[in-house]
Amino acid sequence: MTLEVNGEVRTMAVEPRTTLLDAIREDLGLSGTKKGCDRGECGACTVHVDGRRVLSCMTLAVMQEGKQVTTVEGLAQDGELHPVQAAFIERDGFQCGFCTSGQIMSGVAVIDEAKAGSPSAATADVRRPFSVADLSSDEIRERMSGNLCRCACYPNIVDAVADAAGRS
Repeated sequence: MTLEVNGEVRTMAVEPRTTLLDAIREDLGLSGTKKGCDRGECGACTVHVDGRRVLSCMTLAVMQEGKQVTTVEGLAQDGELHPVQAAFIERDGFQCGFCTSGQIMSGVAVIDEAKAGSPSAATADVRRPFSVADLSSDEIRERMSGNLCRCACYPNIVDAVADAAGRS
């Protein structure tokens, strides 16, 4: 199968039942995406496929043929951290670091979804257009709720996403 990972076309042979997570980690050697629960409950395996966040542990690799996959390793450009990555460092949005890559990938998606005008379950009025300026702490918490942090670093994670949203 062939797919584009972090801007590079990659070809690999995988069994039909191989998850995207296992293909990324084992076949491509990209270890930033983490295997946490392996059941789609923790979000540590979050990556972007064609610009949308997915849980790679619940996604079959063969179904991604020809698609664009972005992992945490692919966010930095020209030696510059992505604004969400920089904000996680500035706001100390991590402790043990295990969930951090999934949290960062979801944080990037939260901002992109807000830019696209997508409301969430926390959006007060879904009849009016949604924008990045509407990303309150409640909105960010709701949109990040699929990502668990064992160290309970949630306030710093929310602050990091809010900061990055202001810079993006």
